[in-house]
Amino acid sequence: MKIAILSNGPANYSTQRLVEEAKLKGHTVRIIKYKDCYASIESNQPVVSYNGKTLSGFDAVIPRIAGHMTRYGSAIVRQFEMQGVYTPTSSIAIARSRDKLRSMQLLSRSGVGIPKTVLSRNTTDIDDMLEQIGGTPVIIKLARGTHGNGVVLAETKKAAKSTLQAFYLSNEDGTNILLQEFIAESAGTDIRAFVVGGRVIASMKRQSLDDDFRSNIHQGGEGVPIKLSTEERKSAIRAAKAMGLNICGVDMMRSNKGPLILEVNSSPGFAIEKYTGRNVAKAVIEYVEQNAKRRNKKDKVGA
Repeated sequence: MKIAILSNGPANYSTQRLVEEAKLKGHTVRIIKYKDCYASIESNQPVVSYNGKTLSGFDAVIPRIAGHMTRYGSAIVRQFEMQGVYTPTSSIAIARSRDKLRSMQLLSRSGVGIPKTVLSRNTTDIDDMLEQIGGTPVIIKLARGTHGNGVVLAETKKAAKSTLQAFYLSNEDGTNILLQEFIAESAGTDIRAFVVGGRVIASMKRQSLDDDFRSNIHQGGEGVPIKLSTEERKSAIRAAKAMGLNICGVDMMRSNKGPLILEVNSSPGFAIEKYTGRNVAKAVIEYVEQNAKRRNKKDKVGA
């Protein structure tokens, strides 16, 4: 098979691991910096070009789209989709997963546990908003933040109001701002479940190394392997399905109410391999291999 990995470059650890495992399987792999791609849009001729040449002949494309490049990256993925190239992560699922408000709405509809969340564009009803999510402390976050950025813990009503006002004033692109209940019993810790093809193949607990309420590895958190409960495993799988993601990282917290889904990441990092000893990259390549072959076989039969 000929596989393209849409990435920021070969220095990325996750990209390196995908390349290693794909080559071990005998596949031809090419790393493509999607930010340098450009799409030519013409009737019945969806073309993607890179370094002055047309990209073609790929059996599968694996997107590794960074948060700040969501719109452009997903547009390039969509162009490959228009060509009929198989991708395990659709362009619409990438865009959907990066919008925290939309994600929460979809997760809520799926029936999985989520923290109480409020969306608002004013601070005049702060008392009622805080009451709806159980009072302070409260988490305030930008709907498009990643890696724990754009997330603030407000410990008092006054701090919450000031933070909201600051976010509104500096929020030039109109990104939604969410208020979310603070789960005291799980502060500074969360769980990452790596889901591939409707199965949890690896899971770890992430713990902040200081007093930070965020546990993201990118914020200095540390991971340890953990065994999920049956309920946690089912919640992770259901969350992935609700977001339409075949390959993803599902972040959740343990609460007195059971597991609460925080986020579903469409381009999860592979640091989980180091903490759990699980070969996540191999599972991803095997999933892509099986489904791309099945898709291509079906296309030939229907031709």
